[in-house]
Amino acid sequence: MEKVLNLPPAPLKTRQEGERTMVFDPLRKRYVALTPEEWVRQHFVHFLIMVKGYPASRIGNEISLKVGDMKKRCDTVVYDTQAKPLMIVEYKAPSVQITQKVFDQVWRYNLPLRVPYIIISNGLQHFCCKVDYENNKTEFLPEIPEGR
Repeated sequence: MEKVLNLPPAPLKTRQEGERTMVFDPLRKRYVALTPEEWVRQHFVHFLIMVKGYPASRIGNEISLKVGDMKKRCDTVVYDTQAKPLMIVEYKAPSVQITQKVFDQVWRYNLPLRVPYIIISNGLQHFCCKVDYENNKTEFLPEIPEGR
């Protein structure tokens, strides 16, 4: 799994459960299967906390939401100081290309949330969009905003 990412190294705690490698998710406070997507998630969350300054207490992984009649799950949601969703982050495995289909998926997840920032990462490429709902515009940002 030790795929090199375009993210700082993260001190992950892993263990074996039979054939499966598990990784401790400090946000969910439990071990989860270490899939390629989870590898990206754990490194990206570490980056948000340690580099961008977002408090871990304002970040949630695998957040359930309702999109129409369907239940969906956001990979990561970052909340502002008033506990309102500030950004959603969608992860893909490093081998998965980020295509328009991926952007469409995240936009559907964002319908009930209407967050100002949407991030998509496969660990190698990261896209951050600022959404202006009043003017119906989306701007790609060169960097992920600071959480400080």
